[in-house]
Amino acid sequence: MSADETERLAAVLAEFRSTGASFIRPVEELAQKLNKCSAVVFDWDGVFNAGRKGETAESNFSEPDSMGTNMLRYGLWRKLGKLPFTAIISGENNNSAIRFAKREHLTGVYTGVHDKRLVIEHICSSEGLSPDQIVCVFDDINDLPMATVCGLRLMVRRNASPLLTQYVAERSLCDYISGSDSDGYAVREICELLLGLLGSYDQVLDSRVAFDEEYGRYLNSRQAVVTEIFSDSDIGKRY
Repeated sequence: MSADETERLAAVLAEFRSTGASFIRPVEELAQKLNKCSAVVFDWDGVFNAGRKGETAESNFSEPDSMGTNMLRYGLWRKLGKLPFTAIISGENNNSAIRFAKREHLTGVYTGVHDKRLVIEHICSSEGLSPDQIVCVFDDINDLPMATVCGLRLMVRRNASPLLTQYVAERSLCDYISGSDSDGYAVREICELLLGLLGSYDQVLDSRVAFDEEYGRYLNSRQAVVTEIFSDSDIGKRY
């Protein structure tokens, strides 16, 4: 790694540490892991929202987080020359997650999944990927089976779970813990971190602000994606 790259990553480290984020592994290692990745999976409840529900209320999402996911996908599209595989994996049957994924033209949504590690196996089998090519964004205990096997693991902080945070850090089950919680646009923070690690944040934003030809090509490609919906029983049929 060049001296300039080391200095650049040190600046990224300082910027995100100032938000209260924790780097469980060195920032250089995160950048190396990300360089191998061509897929991103997100948990839903506790990541895009605080996970609150009620008899007549569904979980929701924020536009800042939505913009973050779009810019991250654009940054990866520029790097890979194609759209990254992007999916939401939820343990619940979640209509809000499905609506968001369809609106954003994500590759897929896995809902009502009891063993999320099986989803990673399904993605790898269907997309020709290995687990170390997958970025995983998660927040809680039921996500750990999938986080354990993924290449780059980013956990959304929840101050009410200090022992879980300690457990995950001590066992190296994640690489980064956000400074923001799920009510504080943690997805946006993580997406900006990943763009910072790629070294493409300014270029991605310049292109989006100009709405130039390259961004137009990306957007046309993104809008052509028809989101696939999978249930726990669909995954079970394949394994």
